[in-house]
Formats: sequence, C-alpha cells, structure tokens
Amino acid sequence: MMLPDPSPQELRRDPLPLRGRVALVTGVSRRVGIGYAIARRLAAAGASLFLHHYTPHDAAQPWGADPGGPQAVVDGVSAVLADAAAAVRHGEADLAEPDAPARLVRAAVDAFGHLDILVCNHALSGDDGPLEALDAAMLDKHWAVNTRSAILLAQAFAAQHDGRPGGRIVFMTSGQDLGPMRDEVAYAAAKGALASVTRTLADHLADRTITVNTVNPGPVDTGYATPELHEAVRRRFPQGRWGTPDDPARLVAWLVTDEAAWITGQVIHSEGGFRRWD
Repeated sequence: MMLPDPSPQELRRDPLPLRGRVALVTGVSRRVGIGYAIARRLAAAGASLFLHHYTPHDAAQPWGADPGGPQAVVDGVSAVLADAAAAVRHGEADLAEPDAPARLVRAAVDAFGHLDILVCNHALSGDDGPLEALDAAMLDKHWAVNTRSAILLAQAFAAQHDGRPGGRIVFMTSGQDLGPMRDEVAYAAAKGALASVTRTLADHLADRTITVNTVNPGPVDTGYATPELHEAVRRRFPQGRWGTPDDPARLVAWLVTDEAAWITGQVIHSEGGFRRWD
C-alpha cells in the first residue's frame, strides 16, 4: 500500500518545533559548556527549560566554575526564549546521591507540570587515571555520576511521562568505543556502559512513544585544554578546528524534535571527522 505524499504544510519546517514542550537538561553550569549550548538551542526552538547544575564539581576543576555563577547561565538561556509562554527554572543537585535523579525530575515536573525531554549532559570529569592508579572508590564514583544517575533519571522521566507525543531522552558519551582513553579508565568504563545500554532502554520505552539516543560530541573546546593539548588535537580535525559546544547542541536539538521521531536506540557521533591516529 502506498502512503500519501506529505502535504506542503507537512514539508515546511516549524520555526518553533518545541513550542509547548518542557526539557530537563543536566550539567548546565558554564556558559562555555555543551549543556549551556544545548539549553539555548532548545529555548530558541520554543521549549521551556529546567536547568540542572552542580557548582562544586566545576569549582574543584582546573577550569573553575562560571564566573557569573548559575544566574548568569540562567540569564543567558532566558535571553533566547522564543515562545512568550516559555520559561526557565533551575536547581542544584549532586547526582552522585542515589535519590538525586528522582528529586530532580520531581522538581522539574513541579515547576512545569510535566516533562517531554530529558538531556543527560552532566558528567564527572577528572579524579581518574590509568589502570595502575585505579581503586574501587574511583570506579564507583564515576559509575554513580556518569552511568547510574543517567539511568535513574531516565527511569524517573519515564514514570512521569503520560504518553503524549514528543517523549525524548538523550544521553551523552565520549567515543569510548572509537579509541583508547588510557588515562581515563574509570570515565571510559562508565560512559561506555551508558552507550551500551542505549538500545536496551530504547526498546523498553519504544511502546510509550519515548525515543532514546546517545550523542558523542567528540573533542569540544570548553576551556579545559592546555595550549599544547589544544594545538595537538586541533591538527587532528580535517577542518583545522576543535568542535564548539554548538556543534553537538544542534544535533541534540534536532533529535528531540518531531523530525527525529523515527530515530531511537542509536549512538551518533558528532566529531567533524576527528582522526585518532596519524
């Protein structure tokens, strides 16, 4: 049986494809980060946003927390809201705590009434090492933040989802299956497990009109690289530049629209042709 061709109206792109939808984006704590870029893309597409941050993590890293604090991040996302009815709310949570994912989803639902989109952008960076430096506490810490919390967020998101069209979950990984990460064994193991469970969760939630996909953004310049590392990595990109936060953000923003309703269970690499070997 041949299906009818899409109508002219169906072929035209909606300038605000996320109007009326609500997204929870985790790890939105720095204006140079991927989470911030994702949140701004979703706001510009019409969505309301609940932004998660955990300032102590960034403050403990060499790059430090955003100098303007969480409010500067919220203001930057609010500035691009495209729907007059949309809004931005935010909250802090340590996702290493077992009950934090459920509390975070509950806070977002309390703020907006429901959630349509979950983007698990948060990650524990640093506090890692090669095989010889590992211990059980290091492995458990990375598992708790990078894997366990994302799965529990997906569980809480699915529990509140009422079956309306547009249910979307997006995880973030770092290309662990594409090449070695010798000095980040705990991180690679935890993020690799998240990528591996994508198909299982996608199958489990498919009958509830929720898609589950994972994005690997590749090396993205968020201010963490030393000048020497920055130049060495830059030379491995065919276009001669690092990825910017907006490069993966554009992909994530598309995956949560209706245009991507037929895509689920996929790990998608957004790396600009990054070459891991000479």
